[in-house]
Amino acid sequence: MSLPAHTVHVAVQTPAHSAVGELLSYTCDQPLEAGTLVRVPLGRRDLLGVVWDAPPRPPAMPEGVELRPIAAVLQGIAPLPAAWRRLVAFAAYYYQRSVGEIAVTALPPQLREMTAEQLARRLRPTKAAAKRAAKAAKAEQAPGTAPAPAPAAADIPPIVLSAEQADVFTQIAAHPGPFLLFGSTGSGKTEVYLRATQAALDADPGAQVLVMVPEINLTPQLEQRFTERFAPQYGAACVVSMHSAMTNPQRLKSWLAAHTGVARIVLGTRMSVFASLPGLSLIVVDEEHDASYKQQEGARYSARDLAIWRARDTGAKVILGSATPSLESWHASRPPNADEPQGGRYLRLHMPSRIGAAALPRVRLVDMGQQPRKAVFSPPLIDAITERVQRGEQSLVLLNRRGFAPVLFCADCGWKSDCPHCSAHQVFHKADRTLRCHHCGYTQRVPMACPGCGNPDILPLGKGTEQLEEELARLLRNVQRPDREPARVARIDADTTRAKGALEEQLAQVHAGDIDVLVGTQMVAKGHDFRRITLVAAVQPDSALFSSDYRAPERLFSLLMQAAGRAGRDAHYVAAQGSHPEMWIQTHDPSHPVYTALRSHDYPAFAARQLRERRDAGMPPFAFQAIVRADARTQEAAQAFLAAAAEAARQAGLPHVDDVFLYPPIPMSVQRVANVERAQMLIESAQRPALLRFLWAWQTHLHWIRAQPGHRALVRWLVDVDPLAI
Repeated sequence: MSLPAHTVHVAVQTPAHSAVGELLSYTCDQPLEAGTLVRVPLGRRDLLGVVWDAPPRPPAMPEGVELRPIAAVLQGIAPLPAAWRRLVAFAAYYYQRSVGEIAVTALPPQLREMTAEQLARRLRPTKAAAKRAAKAAKAEQAPGTAPAPAPAAADIPPIVLSAEQADVFTQIAAHPGPFLLFGSTGSGKTEVYLRATQAALDADPGAQVLVMVPEINLTPQLEQRFTERFAPQYGAACVVSMHSAMTNPQRLKSWLAAHTGVARIVLGTRMSVFASLPGLSLIVVDEEHDASYKQQEGARYSARDLAIWRARDTGAKVILGSATPSLESWHASRPPNADEPQGGRYLRLHMPSRIGAAALPRVRLVDMGQQPRKAVFSPPLIDAITERVQRGEQSLVLLNRRGFAPVLFCADCGWKSDCPHCSAHQVFHKADRTLRCHHCGYTQRVPMACPGCGNPDILPLGKGTEQLEEELARLLRNVQRPDREPARVARIDADTTRAKGALEEQLAQVHAGDIDVLVGTQMVAKGHDFRRITLVAAVQPDSALFSSDYRAPERLFSLLMQAAGRAGRDAHYVAAQGSHPEMWIQTHDPSHPVYTALRSHDYPAFAARQLRERRDAGMPPFAFQAIVRADARTQEAAQAFLAAAAEAARQAGLPHVDDVFLYPPIPMSVQRVANVERAQMLIESAQRPALLRFLWAWQTHLHWIRAQPGHRALVRWLVDVDPLAI
């Protein structure tokens, strides 16, 4: 006798914008709890899915259509909790994606590909280890056995909090949050995170803490500090990492540890915001201003914003930390005033003083209009770096452009090293004599002569980190360290750190003092605790001042402030050297307001000016934006799709269509990538709910227009809510 079939609703990763329903229905011979992982057939494929809560009004089955049965239930993994499913559902709605896409991509890649049998084999060692632990626990409880000692804290001298740290920690304990921890570089924010983590774990034996960082290269040093602090008390397995540089088995192991509660602390990049943490009690978002928290492929979510929503939904506390907060967070933490007695939604906490570090570096502006023509480095800057090398100190030179030169150029015919597949130049990399497109990855050898006219003298235009490294090595070739060894110049950027372990090795050389002058991009300008660096120099920062992107000044100020914070982080070392930390900026506009605020390290003044400008212009955080992007075989086809979509929205009278403003379609700044033309349309509203409801109602029309014969040249389209670049 066959068992009655139960209908289950499953979230599956369907093709983007395929118009397949949010949830797919299957049959099962047993009822399944929401959150259960299953394998289900979809077409000819067998996919991972998550059993979801039944919709309020399940869709009616067409006559004659039979539901397919699920292929397998993945046993051994507890169902994903309701709080996790709520997070996924909110992210899908807010960022205009399907529930299945968000849910499945949030799971480890290896888990997505495993059959039920493979997963059972993978979990078998875990069960064996559990049995061994149970036997050990039983032996400890046997008559005559002494009770196990209580977990002991790390056997290290306790760190005494500064008055500012103690006040901040007290406020975090006394208020529900969210908190914006505005602390200068070197003010001891990490110690506050550690204390808040300890308090959360002490308060609840099942509590878990999520600590997020923007860059993968910041994870190892943070993991070391958390492991040193908490492993003696909670065991070596209490801290795990989650980031894309880990192997698939490593990511699955960390995910399982978090999902089962074995891991008490999860450290990760933006992907970790979707970690299954049934005991979540505290979320820390370090360097909350960083653009890396916004996903730029697939579902374009902001991990920082989802962390805030997740904390509010689960009752966890959330701490956003930064020396240069995003203007959105700064505005949300505004103190109460006569016009707004309630103030912002966040509680702003302030730690202006550095701990164990010298005073904030003196900012020196070099007017390049007064320096020798075509000079890469001004003579005063070279003199300052030379003095540092001779005293055994280190310097950091910042240029946010890798490669040797942005483009090769022929003066005779005007040829440039353009990418044949993109509307962008190929960057010249001298080390391996290649031209590389940093958009599509197309690479070719440097031509022996100009392809246009045969001129053998093709020249590099502009500067990249590779060229700065070469130029500094030349200028410092006769400079000696205190041990009479020649000055050593090194470079850290995406090109020098591709090999596994290369970044850790190079950072270790910097910490050991084996490098005198470090040339790098923004990846070395934030979060690193370089103890011997006393001089930081920004070589060509002016381009951001003239960008069409209204966020460019904010990003520049943040980058330079973070970079300046790498100088003078060890007060004892600086005092022993008799030195004073400095930040040098080479600019053609030394009177620009960004540099004026930077010179006095006055972030509040900079933020106030920027927020006034944005309020006057109706820009975020005083308005809410989304972008619809279309990729097509031609620019005309891309813009035609967007224009048709805008017209359909107006003709259909969509909800809140009168509350949003649809700008005309325009090409993107890099309008062709990998032979695909790209266009965009900005949608703006003064009300966030109105914008989201309009976008959600618009989805059906976008699918319909995409299917019309006149838009077959369209490759894809996507919606980006709260875009960081326009």
